[in-house]
Amino acid sequence: MTKSLKISLVLSLFVLFSNLAMAQIIAPPKWTIQLSEKNIKVGDEVKIIFKAQVPRDWYIYSNDFDPDLGPMLTELVLKQKEGFVLVGGLKAINPRKKYDEIWEGEVTYFVGTGTFEQTIKITGTNITATGFVGYQMCTDVTGQCIPFEEDFTLTAQALPGTVAGGEADNEAPTEETQINLSETEVEEAIGQEVVTERSYISLDDEGEQGGLIGFMLIAFLAGLAALLTPCVFPMIPMTVTFFTGRAKSRISGIRNAFLYGFSIIAIYTIAGTAVAAIQGPEFANWLSTHWIPNVFFFLIFIFFALAFLGMFEITLPSGFVNKMDAKADKGGMTGIFFMAFTLVLVSFSCTGPIVGSILISSAGGALVKPILGMFAFSLAFAIPFTLFAIFPEWLNSLPKSGGWLNSVKVVLGFLELALAFKFLSVADQVYHWGILDRDIYIAIWVVIFALLGFYLLGKIRLPHDSPMDHISVPRLMLAITTFVFVIYLIPGLWGAPLKALSGYLPPMASHDFNILENRYGGTTSENKLDDVPKYADFLHFPHGIQGYFDYDQALAAAKRAGKPLFIDFTGHGCVNCREMEARVWSDPQVLQRLKEDFVMVALYIDERYELPESEWYTSEYDGKVKSTIGKQNADFQITRFNNNAQPYYVILDHNEELLVRPKAYDTNIQNFVNFLEEAKAEFGRR
Repeated sequence: MTKSLKISLVLSLFVLFSNLAMAQIIAPPKWTIQLSEKNIKVGDEVKIIFKAQVPRDWYIYSNDFDPDLGPMLTELVLKQKEGFVLVGGLKAINPRKKYDEIWEGEVTYFVGTGTFEQTIKITGTNITATGFVGYQMCTDVTGQCIPFEEDFTLTAQALPGTVAGGEADNEAPTEETQINLSETEVEEAIGQEVVTERSYISLDDEGEQGGLIGFMLIAFLAGLAALLTPCVFPMIPMTVTFFTGRAKSRISGIRNAFLYGFSIIAIYTIAGTAVAAIQGPEFANWLSTHWIPNVFFFLIFIFFALAFLGMFEITLPSGFVNKMDAKADKGGMTGIFFMAFTLVLVSFSCTGPIVGSILISSAGGALVKPILGMFAFSLAFAIPFTLFAIFPEWLNSLPKSGGWLNSVKVVLGFLELALAFKFLSVADQVYHWGILDRDIYIAIWVVIFALLGFYLLGKIRLPHDSPMDHISVPRLMLAITTFVFVIYLIPGLWGAPLKALSGYLPPMASHDFNILENRYGGTTSENKLDDVPKYADFLHFPHGIQGYFDYDQALAAAKRAGKPLFIDFTGHGCVNCREMEARVWSDPQVLQRLKEDFVMVALYIDERYELPESEWYTSEYDGKVKSTIGKQNADFQITRFNNNAQPYYVILDHNEELLVRPKAYDTNIQNFVNFLEEAKAEFGRR
């Protein structure tokens, strides 16, 4: 291996370790919510007391200062109320006061313990209150502000009594009484909001969310889920081929396999945890979207494919590879570690967001939890690959497999060749090279898999293939499957959506010839824009959706249209984004709502377009200059919502407040419809 390639690997390793630093999420305050009186009767006025135990070095804003000053106020939202009516609004009890230089005004807040009271009048014997407290928790230590929601259900029984004013039981659902806890960071990073996809704990839960065992279980399941991502699958053939024939005995083969699995665990656990808070999370996009690593991975896959097809032996590039083979005779740890590192590196573009969600727990001095989380994640990730590493040893132990094993390598070579273009496609989309549009990409796959089908039928012979008088039934069935796949691909040349492959294919907007372009309907009166979108010459929405690519422009348009703002945090290289667009957004009931009920804005976090210098700014989060569209969008997502995974869907009202909890990757169409409907209904109530 050349010196420059070694340097590239070292640089990629450094970037990988740096990328694992993600935004931090601190555990929320512990809330107790109860009535002020136990013995109550109809007609009484009582208080619902909301008390929060605020973690050390953090504070929460109150709700009794100027709402236009800047910080958001704490908010009480009652989704269901039965047996009572509200009397006045939510009241903060003895908050601290200070003049905030950032906001140039007086604010109130709580340190240690925060108490709020809501007076209610009992109108029925059965009392039920269901809702949540929406608030933000901030710290001057790191400059973070984190919005949380604490769900609650409060029930009580009242004795019969007189209902003044004739107010009925089972009154209509409540209005919202706001109490915003600042989305600001008072001294340092302004506006660093954090909205997470955590499971909200009920008020009766004790301790943290399931403890370390529950956390490790979640991390383990996340590792299993990572195996299903498109970036991991191509590494399976490389693993099988790498370990085929390396071991000289069954015992050494098993030993090598376990060393391989341990190396995967060590790389993820040690490297990921050690640098969890060193670099900013915007680097998470570099490895998966920059042209250098993507072209490098493309060439690596082509290299493996050509070797599998028989053009040369994979050990021929001498130098580094020969040294690894020499060390393999002494134990082979270097070669095994290199293969494990390659797996981690290539798969990171898909596993990064999952890894980041686990490393988030390293905030606030926590050390054991992220280590255990990364160990559990990498253990689940390593087990199948360890088994695959053992499997080639089983193949070698079979009596004289003959040309069958070479045929397996050739088939894997075709697969590697096809999958290599995914990396080149990512770089092409991010940098708008225009060399690998969707129809060209599909055409390449049609040719590759058609050739694979002919190879399986014995119509094509490659070096090292044995003469074949007939083909086996399994081989015939595999050939049939391959040709079925080719036939499935062909309509994609003329615009068929090919939903099953949406994560691998370039977006439909890059398709030059689409006879199905009217499939999803054209621009209607409800889908027209009243302003020319910025960057629309190189950024696009799928399925005929009209929208914007600049947040401020889209927010202004939403206010003019009187509609909520739908933010799509996406990326050119985001596999799951393409799957959501193809599988969920294309559904008629989803697409109609997106077109008619919302103003859409797509914020590409990996867009490399450099803005004019007058629009550059230095991030309050990491102190770095944000000069491109992608860096500014990524910084906005991190600082505003403390999330850097895509896709990520946020719906805001005209005051830039959340209408519903943000939604991540979820291909269940009904769940997405419910998400949109809930946001629309909440917008109407506000």
